[in-house]
Amino acid sequence: MSSTTPTRLKIDFVSDVVCPWCAVGLNALERALAGLQGEVEADLHFQPFELNPGLGPEGEDLFEHLSRKYGVSAEQFKANEQALVARGAALGFTFDPARRTRTYNSFDAHRLLHWAGLQGRQRELKHALLRAYFTDGRDIGSHDVLADVAAQAGLDAAAARELLSTDRYADEVRADERLYQDQGIHSVPSIIVNDRYLIQGGQPVEVFAQTLRQIAAEPAS
Repeated sequence: MSSTTPTRLKIDFVSDVVCPWCAVGLNALERALAGLQGEVEADLHFQPFELNPGLGPEGEDLFEHLSRKYGVSAEQFKANEQALVARGAALGFTFDPARRTRTYNSFDAHRLLHWAGLQGRQRELKHALLRAYFTDGRDIGSHDVLADVAAQAGLDAAAARELLSTDRYADEVRADERLYQDQGIHSVPSIIVNDRYLIQGGQPVEVFAQTLRQIAAEPAS
């Protein structure tokens, strides 16, 4: 048995809960970390990024939103959905395009994630939010939905609902968003390792594993 101590890496996963490639990237990253068990230990933090900060509480039809924002055609939209379904399935994550027909403002979800981090349940809440939106098509801008999802993640639903009724952690979330924007992060997922190395996009498991192994082998500065 090897007595080598695993290398501990700080990983900041900058993402949005309405970003499909963030769901792909997170599941691929976690698979890579599972394969590196014994070599690498991750101190994983989820950092906020909003794709649609200007959306109202009712959200917007997903195809209309992508068409207006990126010029996506109906054919491209369908192809992208099929690609996501396939990538998700390969990672054990279910995208259900028939249910996910709208996109929503995610600011309150990020406030809840900030709170969950203080409770030691951030990773559980992140996964629960991704499932709620991409698998179940739920409105993750709704306080009722967010409180229910918080409960699924092992958090207190009443405390979550009370938090959401205020503006608590709004300043902290906006400060974190500015921090990463000032560092040049304008697309997600962006994975920052040890405050120094950047991996962008929903990379394959093998790419994450190779990159993390290389970083872990770097001499301590």
